[in-house]
Amino acid sequence: MVVRTSSSPSTALTDLRDSPPLVQCITNAVVTNFTANALLALGASPAMCDIPGEAGMFADLAGGVLVNLGTPTAEQRDAAREAVAAGTPWVLDPVAVGALPVRTALARELLDARPAIVRGNASEILALAGAGAGGRGVDSTDTPHDALDAARALAARTGGTVAVSGAVDLIVDAERTTHVAGGSVLLTRVTGGGCALGAAMAALLAVTDAGTAATTASVIWAVASERAEASSSGPGSFAIAFLDALAAIEPADLEGRVAA
Repeated sequence: MVVRTSSSPSTALTDLRDSPPLVQCITNAVVTNFTANALLALGASPAMCDIPGEAGMFADLAGGVLVNLGTPTAEQRDAAREAVAAGTPWVLDPVAVGALPVRTALARELLDARPAIVRGNASEILALAGAGAGGRGVDSTDTPHDALDAARALAARTGGTVAVSGAVDLIVDAERTTHVAGGSVLLTRVTGGGCALGAAMAALLAVTDAGTAATTASVIWAVASERAEASSSGPGSFAIAFLDALAAIEPADLEGRVAA
């Protein structure tokens, strides 16, 4: 596995665009199109390779891997196991874990493969750590602050970074806890806003360390969603404006958005 060094969000975005990474997405059927378009807009190259027998081979070629458990079919579950065994840095997005047994068991199994980043809402992080029962479907009923101890426990278990999405995103690893404020509530009104965020983190894992990757993606999402909301009239136009904002965002736009 390549060891990636720490950098600032602006440097990480510059590096991504200078060397566009191939990102393998084992993700849910609801969000594949939006996720692919978000990665393309950001400057990465998406590939939705989720077939057993190919997933592990493809993970060897990718710079980062996303495993999203939104629609975990039997085939996708096997593909996920193959992909994470390849050793490429990867992101686990434990969508709707807690109340639903199949995905919950798989998410806890995959933790043993040590994801570089675990990304979820507060209720998902609490449930994955065994400290809660999950939210209302894919919606959180908890705040990122509620999940701080659970995030720290998961980071200690995996040796990686845990990113808790919310009104103020929380990024936790063994050495630091950072906060990223801002963003638009309209991200919760379109399909794939959070799932594509996990994919962006996977893309950034190809060029930087896990903590910087999670933080950079969170800042990008905050800035781009704020700009998209300002130029849209509702969820439909927001989704289009958000992709445009991802494509237009510059490294300098990411400065000053991270707090301890």
